[in-house]
Amino acid sequence: MVKVTFIEHDGTETTVEAAEGDSVMSAAIANGIDGIVAECGGSMMCATCHCYVDDAWADRTGPRKEGEDDMLESAASEVKETSRLSCQIKLTADLDGLVVHLPEEQV
Repeated sequence: MVKVTFIEHDGTETTVEAAEGDSVMSAAIANGIDGIVAECGGSMMCATCHCYVDDAWADRTGPRKEGEDDMLESAASEVKETSRLSCQIKLTADLDGLVVHLPEEQV
């Protein structure tokens, strides 16, 4: 199992566990994280799973996947250097302890 900590816009932290191979988005949905809406269910057709990867983890999650930049253009909150679609971040043992910050709004 891989631990992921979600930090909401107000600073509330929630740590969850998910299986390797799951996406950060699916971990959030399975654990009732309110800051991830995921309207398209992870098919990279919206930006409602937008998150900010913590600076300490940005290098480990890798660059944005092809198409992420296009989807992030429609994000409801500010897009930053560490912005990612959480549906495109697959959990691995190397990401155990990952920290992501959630934007103020998704829609």
